[in-house]
Amino acid sequence: MLSRVADSLYWMSRYLERAEHTARVINVQLSLILEHGAGSDELYWARVLRSLAIQLSGEEQDQATLAQSLIRETTHRASIVSCVMAARENARQVREQISSEMWAQLNRLFHSVRQARDQGEGIDPREFLQSVKDGAHLFQGITDSTMTHGEGWQFIQAGRHSERAVALSSLVGSYFRELPQTGVGEPEYLEWIGLLRSCTAFEAYCKAYTADLRPGRIAEFLVLHPTFPHSIRFSAASLEAAVKAIGAEAASRAASRVERIAGRLHATLSFSHIDEIMAGGLDSYLDTVLRQCSQVHNALYQTYIAYPIELALGA
Repeated sequence: MLSRVADSLYWMSRYLERAEHTARVINVQLSLILEHGAGSDELYWARVLRSLAIQLSGEEQDQATLAQSLIRETTHRASIVSCVMAARENARQVREQISSEMWAQLNRLFHSVRQARDQGEGIDPREFLQSVKDGAHLFQGITDSTMTHGEGWQFIQAGRHSERAVALSSLVGSYFRELPQTGVGEPEYLEWIGLLRSCTAFEAYCKAYTADLRPGRIAEFLVLHPTFPHSIRFSAASLEAAVKAIGAEAASRAASRVERIAGRLHATLSFSHIDEIMAGGLDSYLDTVLRQCSQVHNALYQTYIAYPIELALGA
C-alpha cells in the first residue's frame, strides 16, 4: 500500500474518532450543568477542556465560550466541525480505497455539521452533538460491513484505537486528578456518573459492579477491562492486533519493531492490577500509557508512512 494512502486512512479514522469523542464528552457535560444548576459552569467547562487535552492561555477567551466553540467553530483545530472536515478531506484523497457507502455516509455527516456551523446559534447543541455521534457510529459500522478487512481496513482500526486510547487516558486522568477518591457524596456521585457516561460505560459498569460507584472500581473498569470497547486496555489490544495484521503484510524488521512497541503497551495494561496502579498513582500510570501510545504512533509513522527512501530501496 502507498504510504500516502495509509496516511489518509489512518488520519481519517483518527479525526472521526476525535469528533465523536468530543461530541460525547460535551453532550454529557451539558447534562451535568443542568443537574448542578447555574453558577458553576466555568469550573466544569474547564475540566472538559482539560479532559480533551486542550490548554487555555491567559490571552484566550473564557472556558465556557471556548468549550462552546468546539461544537461549531472551524477556527479551533480540535472543534467537531474541523475534525469532520479533516476526516472527509483525508477520505477524498483515497476515494478509490473506500466503499461508496462509506463516502456517502461521511459526506452526509460533513454536510450536516457544515449546515449546523452556518446556522450558528440557531441550532440545538444537544441535537447536533447526538447527530455527530450517530453519524460517526454509522460510518464505523458501514466501514466494517462494506470494506475488505485487509491492510487499508487495518490502518483505519489502528487510527481509531490509537486515538481512543489517548482520549480515554486524558479523560480518566483529568477526573481522577480533580475529584476526591475517598467518600462519594452527591456532587461527586454525579461527576463519576458523568465520567462513565462520557465513556459510554454507565450501564456496562452497573452490570459488572451494580450502581455502587467507587473510584477504584471505576478506574479498574475504564482502564483494565479486557472486553469493554471503551476501556484503555481493549483499545490497546485492538491497536496491537491491527499493527500485527499490517506487519504480516510487510514482514520486515521495521514492522517487528512496531509490533514490539504495541505489544509492550498492551502488556502494560494486561499485567497490571488496580491496587498496584492506585498505590503508585493513577496519574503517573496514565502518563506512561500516553507516552507508550505516542511511541506506537511514531513507530507506525516511521515504518509505513514517513520512512526514509533508503529503507524503501532496501526492501
